[in-house]
Amino acid sequence: MVGTGIFSTPSGILSGTGSIGLSLFYWVIGFAVAASMLSVYLEFASYFPSRSGSEAVYLEQAYPRPRYFFPTVFAVQTVVFSFSSSNAIVLANYLFRLGESEPTDWQSKGVAIASYTVAVLAVSFTTKWSYQLSNLIGWIKLITLIFIAISGLVVLGGNVSSIPDPTLNFRNAFDGTSTASVYGATSALINVMFSYTGYENAFNLVNEVKNPIKTLRWSAPLSLIATGILYMLANIAYFAAASKDEIINSDLGVASIFFQKTFGSGGAARALNFLICVSAFGNLLVVLIGQSRMLRECGRQGVLPFTRFWTSTRPFGTPLGPYSLKWALTTIMIMAPPAGDAFNFVVDLGVYPQSMFNFLLAIGLLFTRRHRKKLDIPRTEWHAWDIVVYFAILANLYLLVAPWYPPTEGATGGDVSFWYGTYLVVGISLIGVCGVYYIIYVKVLPHFGKYEFRQTIIIGPAGEVSHKLVKVPNSELEAWDAEHDAAGRLRRRANARKTEQPAEA
Repeated sequence: MVGTGIFSTPSGILSGTGSIGLSLFYWVIGFAVAASMLSVYLEFASYFPSRSGSEAVYLEQAYPRPRYFFPTVFAVQTVVFSFSSSNAIVLANYLFRLGESEPTDWQSKGVAIASYTVAVLAVSFTTKWSYQLSNLIGWIKLITLIFIAISGLVVLGGNVSSIPDPTLNFRNAFDGTSTASVYGATSALINVMFSYTGYENAFNLVNEVKNPIKTLRWSAPLSLIATGILYMLANIAYFAAASKDEIINSDLGVASIFFQKTFGSGGAARALNFLICVSAFGNLLVVLIGQSRMLRECGRQGVLPFTRFWTSTRPFGTPLGPYSLKWALTTIMIMAPPAGDAFNFVVDLGVYPQSMFNFLLAIGLLFTRRHRKKLDIPRTEWHAWDIVVYFAILANLYLLVAPWYPPTEGATGGDVSFWYGTYLVVGISLIGVCGVYYIIYVKVLPHFGKYEFRQTIIIGPAGEVSHKLVKVPNSELEAWDAEHDAAGRLRRRANARKTEQPAEA
């Protein structure tokens, strides 16, 4: 979760909410939304603890009809949206701040691409050491946030001579709230959710965790609570050190302003900016590792062409196919939007489809519960409260509907220089492309190719379970269906085991 958001989004959140008090309250709302969705993920993980891929698996189980629809659409959506350009852009901006230089647009884009290339290379050659590096940087991220939080409390106590009135922003904290618009408030919440996103990465690797539910049931909530507290303290630190105007005009460098105000522009401020660069780089590594596993799971399902490209781990034991795809798409998304709008556009474009799938996932949990109840399957180790699930549904529904409300300044008065709803249309269009792909790949091509898709089960070397779609010719369908159950397990092997057991006894 701790990446570039907490160091880059507070300015946009303050601008959208209009006041210090409301912006802090939005961080609490964002925590509540993230906690509700985390509870939904945990319950799904408790149902399918041996399967990685999070949404790719959970949507498949929650919505079995239309057959293979959600696995296919989600797989294509995962491919299309598998870019991390916003984090790379923030890393590039902080690197230039570290060097005390003002980059041109193309210099910023070039450094962002170079930074992401280094991150891809860092995880491409070994899985073990990429995990170790990611965990090491994870500790550095936490230490950086803790340091900012403690420094902020010192500033708030009036112990920094360069900041004569640290409580100024907290007097009449809600002054300016009336200027907030529906569009600004929604944009602020999207930025908050971008800062919290990342908790789902753990569920991309469930089958690589020992005793996953036992581990996640305490580590995931504890991590979210710790992150939420540190985020709130970091915001208080920013507001204690800088004025509202300075924060709003800081663009993506609010943490840098805090360091300059608190420690001056010397070596201490540069060293702390370096820690933020390390944190941003660590976020690139974590997302690369987690999303590559999701892409691999989508590839294993057989709903994407070139299965070997997605699933192969040769020659280094790492998923080079997903890594190379993420590098290509991230490079495109860094280059395509105007430099000044690239961060906001990509953040909005990434959060909107995620809200769509989170909405479907939360509703799908209710369907899954009802189905399991009909089959008289007992509750698992984790069961989300009903009120939490309904809150998740309503929160994500708001994030789907409210962004369409126009800004008060007009069609171009949003957080980008072009039409405010561009990311909405692009996001929905890309989801539509996923639906068209499903029709062509699962319906049209099998019709002309005289085959149908059937599901089979693959057991990995570590016991991990994957589902794969295979093409069965029409002439062999009857025999296939007779030999396999609905999940794709061979019936003959099961019967053979049953007949052999009495003989062995």
